[in-house]
Amino acid sequence: MKVAVLGAAGYVGGELLRLVLQHPDITEVTATSRSQAGKPIADVHPAMGLLTDARFAAHAPADVARGKDVIFLALEHGDSSQLMGTLVDAGPGMIVDLAADFRIHDGRVHERYYGVHPAPALVHRFAYGLADVRGTELRGASAIAAPGCFATAAQLALYGIADLPLAAPPVIFAVTGSSGAGQALKPTTHHPARAHNMFTYAGMGHRHEGEMLEQWRAWRHDPAAHARMICHSGPFVRGIHATLHAQLVDPVKDVNEHLNRRFAKRPFVRVLGVPPQLTQVVGSNLALLHGDSSDDGREVQVSCVIDNLIKGAGGQAVQAMNLALGLDERAGLTAPGVFPC
Repeated sequence: MKVAVLGAAGYVGGELLRLVLQHPDITEVTATSRSQAGKPIADVHPAMGLLTDARFAAHAPADVARGKDVIFLALEHGDSSQLMGTLVDAGPGMIVDLAADFRIHDGRVHERYYGVHPAPALVHRFAYGLADVRGTELRGASAIAAPGCFATAAQLALYGIADLPLAAPPVIFAVTGSSGAGQALKPTTHHPARAHNMFTYAGMGHRHEGEMLEQWRAWRHDPAAHARMICHSGPFVRGIHATLHAQLVDPVKDVNEHLNRRFAKRPFVRVLGVPPQLTQVVGSNLALLHGDSSDDGREVQVSCVIDNLIKGAGGQAVQAMNLALGLDERAGLTAPGVFPC
């Protein structure tokens, strides 16, 4: 397959390159970057020197997309909407967008979290690519919106209890590393501000809550179903640790047994007998879950840890591509994580 990665100089773009350059079914990779055009990829991503001596291309996006089997967009939010019409016209076999532009189908929900959509006519072309839940439902999709990192961790925890009667809306407490904010320097990602520190942000409505709610309402068959995600920045680089708390109508004795049923045969989801640690997933496409309950079984907690740049971005995008094309879902994604990290 011939693949292109647009916006390949950032953290997510670098992870995508690392994965697609080692994918057994991909034979050609083109990487583009406006800021790094003409430079060797290994100058920006030194580890890629083991995989390629190519340079970042400076071609127009439509020219890059033409003739490709798959194009991945690792661009800033809003950029995908501006380009998508010309990319669709260029006729690549598949488009996988890692930005938030096409994740939410309900226009009212999108407007609440992002404002008026600049390309609403294109939204329903995109399948929501939550690979570990949708699985083979993605088969045949030609346009995929990869979920956000916070949304992925939160939704995997929520999906585990989505079939249970709830006494109140669940709440997810989630913490992310500094790489989730992207490569550009910001006051809250500057090392002296981030190290040895932790803080809440967008606590009453993080943008990823919109896509989470749309899926949650579909799983619950209730357009008014609600859940709250409280997001935090933590003093580490990679990963997301999310803990869900929910009150149940009927008691559940063994939460882990229930989670195992919900995620049966999902190759990248593991349910552990003890709470997972973040470092157990860094560098991998795994999601580790653990459930616990109160003595009466009416309160449950589900913990979920993922690598925000892989399971929460590049790895899930490749996994969704595999599923859509009917390839081995695990292709290019079986490398274990690194520890210590």
